[in-house]
Amino acid sequence: MNILKQDIQYIKGVGPKKAYLLKRLNINTVEDMIWYMPRDYEDRRNIKRIANLRPGEKATFYGIILGEGDVSKPRKNLSLIKFNVKDETGNIEVIFFNKTYLKKTLNSGQRVMINGEIKKGFKGLQVVNPIIEKVDMLDTDNRQGIVPIYSLTEGLSQNEIISIQKRILQIVNESIEEYLPEEIMNRCRLCNIKFALNNIHFPSNVQALKIAKYRLVFEEFLLLQLGLFKIKTGIVQDKKGIPLKNNNGIEAFIKKLPFKLTKAQEKVFNEISKDLERDTPMNRLVQGDVGSGKTIVAIAALLKSVINGYQGAFMAPTEILAEQHYVSLTELLEPLGIKVGLLVGSLSKGEKNKILNKVESGEINIIIGTHALIQEGVKFCNLALVITDEQHRFGVRQRAILASKGQNPHVLVMTATPIPRTLALILYGDLDISIIDHLPPGRKTIKTYSRTSNKRDDIYNFVKKQLDEGRQAYVVCPLVEESEAIEAKSATEIAHELSYDLLNGYKIGLLHGKMLAKEKEEIMGNFKTGNIEVLVSTTVIEVGVNVPNATIMVVENAERFGLAQLHQLRGRVGRGSYQSYCILINNSKSEISKERMDIMEKTTDGFVISEKDLKLRGPGEFFGTRQHGLPELKIANLFRHISVLKTAQKEIEKMTHADPDLTLNNYPLLRIKLEEKFLSVEEVL
Repeated sequence: MNILKQDIQYIKGVGPKKAYLLKRLNINTVEDMIWYMPRDYEDRRNIKRIANLRPGEKATFYGIILGEGDVSKPRKNLSLIKFNVKDETGNIEVIFFNKTYLKKTLNSGQRVMINGEIKKGFKGLQVVNPIIEKVDMLDTDNRQGIVPIYSLTEGLSQNEIISIQKRILQIVNESIEEYLPEEIMNRCRLCNIKFALNNIHFPSNVQALKIAKYRLVFEEFLLLQLGLFKIKTGIVQDKKGIPLKNNNGIEAFIKKLPFKLTKAQEKVFNEISKDLERDTPMNRLVQGDVGSGKTIVAIAALLKSVINGYQGAFMAPTEILAEQHYVSLTELLEPLGIKVGLLVGSLSKGEKNKILNKVESGEINIIIGTHALIQEGVKFCNLALVITDEQHRFGVRQRAILASKGQNPHVLVMTATPIPRTLALILYGDLDISIIDHLPPGRKTIKTYSRTSNKRDDIYNFVKKQLDEGRQAYVVCPLVEESEAIEAKSATEIAHELSYDLLNGYKIGLLHGKMLAKEKEEIMGNFKTGNIEVLVSTTVIEVGVNVPNATIMVVENAERFGLAQLHQLRGRVGRGSYQSYCILINNSKSEISKERMDIMEKTTDGFVISEKDLKLRGPGEFFGTRQHGLPELKIANLFRHISVLKTAQKEIEKMTHADPDLTLNNYPLLRIKLEEKFLSVEEVL
């Protein structure tokens, strides 16, 4: 058996218990382990004495624990444990949040190594939430040097991960094969894969770490671009589309709308319309900031499909959004004699069958739905156009499955998550890109403020004023229920607190993803009609919910959301003619968190925000490639490593010049690696 594919639990020192914990980190095999990259490194070559520690520096020192840990609980969901640690030169206080289990594992007299940021406390020096390791558990060579820091799960320590990683690299060293072509390695001055993997985990020095990282970043970009090239050629090669050339009624429809299209909307619709008239299938991405009016452009495209005698399908990520689209399309298109249907998971079997029969017979011209649209039993009469809304919620495979329901239908994908152009070209290498970059006239800028939690009373007094003027409010929380592991206010906890204290007397509703679809619809329906004045919700309201009377949003624990997500959430208000507000309650004191809140206060431009988000968090968190059917970037960062990306793209140009179909026949090991990374290109398609 290939050692790289072996189950992680059978490695000496792992076993079933640790394997279970590793699987929480998506480490199932030996190969998964060696590709589990450090999130950071600690330079422990300079060991300090406690007397020489200075506030503000990050340092490594050794000491002995004095006495037992002192546990306290200053407030609900927050526990502290403090230890006094000394060496021959002095003492320091070591503090941990929500880690009371350390009382059992760290004993008086235990020698430890500590690494963390030194701070000045009331009683002298202190270090908060440092890395702490028992010295007698460490191998000598783990104590110093440049040490990897890995993301953990509860029950696994840094030292355990380091030990397993070292053992595995020793075992598999001979099994790791070089798969990059020699000429590319020479041209781009890349180290070999064995050197790269050994030095990315356990660098012999800073230069070796840089060399290893460059090789692995280049490799990730090369494989990603090769895979996208395969997808693109697989989608467009030798495929004939359905030309939709009849435009009768489109202009009249647009003129009768209760608003005038913006120049940006007109431009994008013209691009789509020209694509639809060609006999090659359209593959186009429409990017538009929150509220820019993408939906009406999509409706006009669907109308064009029906005018030409064909069906259209519109897939949304949630039932709430699918139903909202269904209502909009019905109002606008049924007066023209166009039959619109809705297919969602919550329908009864009988209702579903009725809809499916009408879709298959052609009685329904346009079908709106969720993932239910890509199920096996859905058959169309003559599908010509497929639209997916909020494309970042769907993967390449899902888009392809829906497209396969017709004979090479045109495909339009839309997103309100503004994506930096670099990232868009990577993630949507198979698509043409259109951007709606202006909001409809009359929209007022949403005033955004960041405040700390000690201002909560003032914040909710301001909410009361808005409610008393007849407006409605959203309160968004990161969690559904209380969690001991995460110090964040939950939706259920906040709803209870507001009902009985801060907003007592106002009609408050609760909405979260664990509710049944019918419950969600009922709550949203009551909020739309004004029967609920304050909607406490998790991020299920992030996408597409439209309540013009909602003018204020409070985001609890705003530090727990990404910038792009905060921007999406903020877009739920400001949809009517009233001045709207977004108040971000930030409980973090970190500089990065303050910087993120400043960005939200200063700009409502989604593209600026997305660039900043990409810079601060990297593409893995900003926009997980895994949901696109693409391999996850484990080490490459599209913002920091743009020059390496360009180098990889130049190499692909050379490869495609010599091998236009990119068969990779001359590089069989690279082809195998590519197929593994993409779970086989055929599966992606």
